[in-house]
Amino acid sequence: MTTAQPQTISTHRQVLNLAVPAFLSLIAEPLFLMADSAVIGHLGTAQLAGLGVASTVLTTATGLFVFLAYATTAASARRMGAGDRAGAAQAGIDGAWLSIIIGVLVAALLVFGAPVVVGLFGTEQAAAGPAVEYLRIAGVGIPAMLVTMAVTGVLRGFQDTRTPLVVTVVAFSVNLALNLWFVLGLGWGIAGSAWGTLICQVGMALALVIVFVVRTRGAGASLRFQPAGVLGSLRDGVPLLIRTLALRISLLVTTWVAARLGVVALASYQVSMTVWNFLTMALDALGIAGQALTGASLGSGDRRRTRELTTLMVKWGAWVGVVLGVGVLALHRVLPMAFSQDPAVRAAMAAGLIVIAVMQPLSGVVFVLDGVLIGAGDGRWLSGAQVVMLVAYLPMILGVFLASPTGSAGVVWLWIAFGGFMLVRGLILAWRGRGDAWMRLGA
Repeated sequence: MTTAQPQTISTHRQVLNLAVPAFLSLIAEPLFLMADSAVIGHLGTAQLAGLGVASTVLTTATGLFVFLAYATTAASARRMGAGDRAGAAQAGIDGAWLSIIIGVLVAALLVFGAPVVVGLFGTEQAAAGPAVEYLRIAGVGIPAMLVTMAVTGVLRGFQDTRTPLVVTVVAFSVNLALNLWFVLGLGWGIAGSAWGTLICQVGMALALVIVFVVRTRGAGASLRFQPAGVLGSLRDGVPLLIRTLALRISLLVTTWVAARLGVVALASYQVSMTVWNFLTMALDALGIAGQALTGASLGSGDRRRTRELTTLMVKWGAWVGVVLGVGVLALHRVLPMAFSQDPAVRAAMAAGLIVIAVMQPLSGVVFVLDGVLIGAGDGRWLSGAQVVMLVAYLPMILGVFLASPTGSAGVVWLWIAFGGFMLVRGLILAWRGRGDAWMRLGA
């Protein structure tokens, strides 16, 4: 007992040392969007609704390729656990090259096709113009966003979540200052907010690339473009891409339904979704700790420690979810005041936040289990499971569409349906986690 207790304390400390900096760096994108929402919300409801559509497109476009972070975290952590530092560094380099290629293609699609993309949401004309304007500017930064993902992923595999934290703090501070200056000081409107975000995304990518190059200089990895390595990264990431695509489709369908419930419902849903994204970053930080620790323990061949880590982090996820839920519930009437001056939007957002608060303990467990399985390299199973979850969710959200509730009722039912999706997701992930098929040992 005396030997187990210090080991448990050490494990808790490991989780904290990885999760806390990971959380503070993960919230970069939600904080960018929250700052944008707070500033743009004072320009008018139409601008805020337009930002809702544009931000959903951007988070979807980048979120689809989150495997650039997840796959490099899992691969580099396993190789570090097996003592292969050069292989861990090469995984990050190949992932960075892949992110540049994908980023340029996606940016071109969104920048030149912004009106078509926004039109797919059936957005009202008053909100469509601001959405297109924001998307055409901020979309240029997608390659930088994806490079940031890839480099951050390999640093996590090196058990380093503090470097991305430092870069994030600087970038968010600059972003907030630029938003206030461009939008309110210079009067650039929603375009000023987009320019501020673009400048900071490029700065983040450059800073992380420089750190990575310096950190891995003596590891023996090549910085040159290597087609075989890039194709290998793409092949390994395809299952996670399918998993993420299915997840993003569920979010897109929810936004599609919200856009058809009126401007008030869309605007309030957009802001409450921004809060949700912020909360998920806190919970996903535990998932990232799970990715890094699970990859390292499986890479070193320690099955027992992998199981102990999983049990511990699931408990962490549940309790952190409780804390976040209580916090949101306490602030559900205060938060809307920072984002809109429209009483109807404030009331609808406050109602939605109550449902979000109740969902947090379940969300904590879901994000931890998802992170553990990603860290284990269980991408193929996750891709199939996420498709099943999407199929189960579609009847729920389409039921809201057919009922067509408006105002506060519309937002509440949107989030109740999404809560059903999270419940299905939690049950399927828990079933997988109880077995041993995902615990494959070695580098």
